[in-house]
Amino acid sequence: MKHVFVINPASGRKNCCPELCGQLEALFAAGKIPPYEVYVTKGRLDAMHFVQSYCATCSTPVRFYSCGGDGTLNEVAWGIMGQEHASFSCYPCGSGNDFVKYFGGAERFQDVAALMAGQEMQIDMMRVNERYCVNVCNFGLDTVAAQTISRVKRKPFLGGKTAYLIGALKAFCTAMTTECTLQVDGEDILSGEILLCTIANGSYVGSMFQCAPYAQVNDGLLEFCVVLPISRWRFVRMIQDYIHGRHLEKPSFQPYVIYRRCRNIILQHPQGISITVDGEILHATRFTIEVLPAALRFAVPE
Repeated sequence: MKHVFVINPASGRKNCCPELCGQLEALFAAGKIPPYEVYVTKGRLDAMHFVQSYCATCSTPVRFYSCGGDGTLNEVAWGIMGQEHASFSCYPCGSGNDFVKYFGGAERFQDVAALMAGQEMQIDMMRVNERYCVNVCNFGLDTVAAQTISRVKRKPFLGGKTAYLIGALKAFCTAMTTECTLQVDGEDILSGEILLCTIANGSYVGSMFQCAPYAQVNDGLLEFCVVLPISRWRFVRMIQDYIHGRHLEKPSFQPYVIYRRCRNIILQHPQGISITVDGEILHATRFTIEVLPAALRFAVPE
């Protein structure tokens, strides 16, 4: 099997390329890892285009390692869609690293030797119109937060969780309601205002929020959760429960939560709506989001 590390130097607080390449060289020199290749991305969607091109010219089994955040992981996964000889994994060095939290967190995936020896499992994906999603689609309060995070995360002293906190504060002050129409598996669920909505394959979003505590990445189902508009005072009182994934079991949340396990969601608004797909913001008047069961193979360290 070929092993290819796809490094996004713009992810996270700092460029992880020098540190990771040094680690790879030392491990290879010590005979602890097999031969590998490195590709450093040059901009948005470059990871996806590189992976697609590599797969088209390589017929032997290949595993790509996304070295960045959830956006880079999204691009690598998008690149191997439909390529039966390709799989992927993740060396997390982004701001949030939300998808790998489902498997226990970033530290587990930063042992390069264990990562390269990892066992592959089938995981589901989401199709969002013509795009793909590995972890979570969300909109409403979360998307306003994501727009702020993308602006501040590389500024001095504002990276990591600080960027996410700044984004959440901006959204709290300016975006407590969003209008939309939602249909889930053919059933009209809502037409009106929401606070936020998450459609999840993984469990975490926004660096710290366990938005989908019951999620399973290989069950062929999506976790759909709407939180209806609430006052800022109630939001402050409830936020810790949402962070720790208690919002689906707490009685105080029940009047404000719509939860389903489903396969297809249609989101609409005639003036257009913005959603976040693995951290990237898209805009359209209509989004169709569907699960693609067992779409890809993902390697997890022992």
